[in-house]
Amino acid sequence: MDPDDVELINEHLEVRVDGVSLDVATTRRHGEGAPIVFLHGFGSTKEDYLDIAHQASFAGHPFLVYDAPGCGETSCADLSRISIPFLVKTARAVLERLGIPRFHLVGHSMGGLTALMLAHQEPDRVLSFVDIEGNVAPEDCFLSRQIVTHASDDAEGFLAEFSERVRRSPSSSSALYAVSVRHKVRAGAVRGIFESMVDLSDHGDLMAKFLALPFPSMFMYGEENSSLSYLKTLAAGGVELAEIPHSGHWPMYSHPVAMWERIAAFHALSRPLNPQI
Repeated sequence: MDPDDVELINEHLEVRVDGVSLDVATTRRHGEGAPIVFLHGFGSTKEDYLDIAHQASFAGHPFLVYDAPGCGETSCADLSRISIPFLVKTARAVLERLGIPRFHLVGHSMGGLTALMLAHQEPDRVLSFVDIEGNVAPEDCFLSRQIVTHASDDAEGFLAEFSERVRRSPSSSSALYAVSVRHKVRAGAVRGIFESMVDLSDHGDLMAKFLALPFPSMFMYGEENSSLSYLKTLAAGGVELAEIPHSGHWPMYSHPVAMWERIAAFHALSRPLNPQI
């Protein structure tokens, strides 16, 4: 069978996490070897990554994308329970449900932090990790810390004002991102996600967790964020750096061609020789 003809599987998985019922919207593709598992950022959906199906460099490679609880087409019976630890447990539940023992990880922003915590907890299952501006230090909370700096008891109002603040940001693709945030994430999920992101970034010793990962890792960032204070620390610790030109926090919107090229080059070097692993 031509790998380009492999059909995408769209399905909903019913799982329970900490007693909370979830209906998780997924898209995946079968193929040889361990799949690439993609975790999207806050205010985004699995569709951020679906262009992998059109990338010649990944022809025939299996992958899994899904909407996080409270986002996209995934429903959650109790939005107030959602946090980064909850998202990590969701990832584990989805992987267990689909019978995926080992995998490559790619995560952006919120998804990058979720992926880092998952990789830290289960390093023997992860084959490689691409972190696209996931939180590793307090300075990364330029979005999530607004739950503190612009505190509000009105969840819908906070999300609307958050979207407007991001829309006015001078960073590349901010307006494109902002216009759809309120359609992609439920307001009731925001506080738990943001508060846990801030807490982990401030107190979770994330840099040490990242540098201790025992498999190939890459940190991807937009050219506009090349002043991040910890880039040299990551490089010195053996993490590959990938700067995406003409981009800010959302390279999949600003410069997807360069993003996919760098991910493909990284995977070409980090895939095991045995395709069944």
